[in-house]
Amino acid sequence: MQIIEKYQINKLLILLKNFIFAHINIQFMATYKKRGYKVKTKVEKEKEVPAEEIESTTAEVFNTLDETASKTEEWVAGNQKFIFMGIGAIAVVLLGYLMYAKLFAAPKETEAANEVFQANSYFNQAVNINLTDNMINGIATRDSLYNLALNGGEGKYGYLKIISEYGGTNAANLANYSAGIAYLELKQYDKAIAHLQEFSSDDVIIGADAKGAIGDAFVQLDQMNEALEYYEKAFKHSANDATTPKYLLKAGIAALSLETPNPTKALEYFNRIEDEYASFKTTADGKLLDVYIGKAEALNN
Repeated sequence: MQIIEKYQINKLLILLKNFIFAHINIQFMATYKKRGYKVKTKVEKEKEVPAEEIESTTAEVFNTLDETASKTEEWVAGNQKFIFMGIGAIAVVLLGYLMYAKLFAAPKETEAANEVFQANSYFNQAVNINLTDNMINGIATRDSLYNLALNGGEGKYGYLKIISEYGGTNAANLANYSAGIAYLELKQYDKAIAHLQEFSSDDVIIGADAKGAIGDAFVQLDQMNEALEYYEKAFKHSANDATTPKYLLKAGIAALSLETPNPTKALEYFNRIEDEYASFKTTADGKLLDVYIGKAEALNN
């Protein structure tokens, strides 16, 4: 085995030598043909490096490569046991991961997705409650549905049970988001923040909205520095017409609402909306942009 490996290494070194010498010859001939031959001056001849010196330097390089290859072979030969043990350990870990994913994680994901269906149904009903018809009854019904979504009903788990029983699944991750929004609507802001901070998503909309909802909860707790921080995270999460201008506006308003207002930062965010998201000004929130710009300019003077 070692003889074959050494033969292969030596063969590669020989091929490398031949390639480099061939490359040098090709480059030399190309330069010679392009520039044409001319008689060298005495100064040029004095500066010219002898061919013997070039060959000697090249030989030294390849001798060094040979020595390095030999040392590598010796090291491999002396540490074969540990190398194979390391490879075996990696193989065991990979095999274990694949078995876990196939035998445990996948069925757990399926089970969690089935269990969360009823909680999602309650949540969606709560979100779509029409409060204009009967405000009092509407709020009571909405809050009841949010509680059912959180705690479960009809023999099915709610979001809180999904999170505790199916941790690490996509269903549990999304349950943290929905639970956070439910608690936000129920005015339980600390719980809303806790669940939303557990949620993680690269989705351009829901990822930004989760951070923005944390900002909303901090506003309700009158913690404006934290609110500003999360509104900034929300608009930086992704650039899009749906969420970016909304959270730029909220960040600007939060900057004006600090104990020591920061109108410069607020104007920076408001002006970004005007420059990059002009269509936002046609929305209900966007129509107030000029009012906030005027307030920031007044504080900035």
